[in-house]
Amino acid sequence: MNHPHSHDLRPFVHAHAFGDAAAPRRERALWWVTVITIITMVLELVVGYWSGSLALVADGWHMGTHALALGGAALAAHVSRRVHGSERFAFGGWKIEVLSAYSSGMLLLAVSVWIAIDAVTTLASPHPIAFLQAMIVAVSGLLVNAACAWLLARAGRAHGGHGHSHAHAGQGGGHGHAEHHHPAHGHHHHDHNYRAATVHVLADALTSVLAIVALGAGLAWGWRWLDPVVALVGGALIAHWAFGVLRDSARSLVDASPDLRLRNSVRGAIETDGDAHVADLHVWQVGPAAWSAVLSVVADRPLAPETYHARLHALAGLQHVTIEVHQCRGEAAASHR
Repeated sequence: MNHPHSHDLRPFVHAHAFGDAAAPRRERALWWVTVITIITMVLELVVGYWSGSLALVADGWHMGTHALALGGAALAAHVSRRVHGSERFAFGGWKIEVLSAYSSGMLLLAVSVWIAIDAVTTLASPHPIAFLQAMIVAVSGLLVNAACAWLLARAGRAHGGHGHSHAHAGQGGGHGHAEHHHPAHGHHHHDHNYRAATVHVLADALTSVLAIVALGAGLAWGWRWLDPVVALVGGALIAHWAFGVLRDSARSLVDASPDLRLRNSVRGAIETDGDAHVADLHVWQVGPAAWSAVLSVVADRPLAPETYHARLHALAGLQHVTIEVHQCRGEAAASHR
């Protein structure tokens, strides 16, 4: 008579949070940069309206668009970490940050179009420029953006800690699951949300540098035409950056991978014995430096799932693996004759 027993599921239960140890530090940097940008925006708007300076007012509202994007990035990073343990999110909240990055890319693209329209309008109908006053605004903006870029760069250099790996498989079954945790060194550039926020700061710094060059030429030689021409160049470069952010974040949103090397490495590692063949393979990103893989293995002499898991331990970044193992039907049929 079989006596019922309680199953010990602890070796098989795991979290689906694929953030890295540096995520809280990057989030704090985003909040600091947001606060600095908002303070600068408010000061420029107050002084601009008080003094009647349209240059200060325009730059203040321009800073407002970046404050909106940076605040959205910080909020997305916070919410993403909050929902990591929620069962409502299959692989944690990382895609909340990716969606924020996509939204930031759209906002960057809108800013570039705004700059282009303003530049073309100015070329068609030139107007007097208060070069000295505008120069003060541009230099102040550059200093603020330099401080923000330094904060983001310092936090972005943080890396995750050491990792571990383990595997398990059901008794007598052909399914197995494993989590592989590896150090996340060098992978923070996959944080689309953080990258989009950094691009916003760099875009603002670029417009300040270009404005200083154009205004300097205007002060020295009276070249008013250079200001809108330089703005067009800056707008085109910002649009190029925006498309890069949109492309990379969109790929992650639809689980598309621009780099097939990890996928090929998984297949190569599994098929090293010459018997196992990968019949079905899915690899996609689930965190800033984390990838998931689901694969079906067919072999004449199939091994235990944990054996195939062990072959993948050396692949950095592969943190969530599910393997299905099947015996080749031809070999199974031949063995019953």
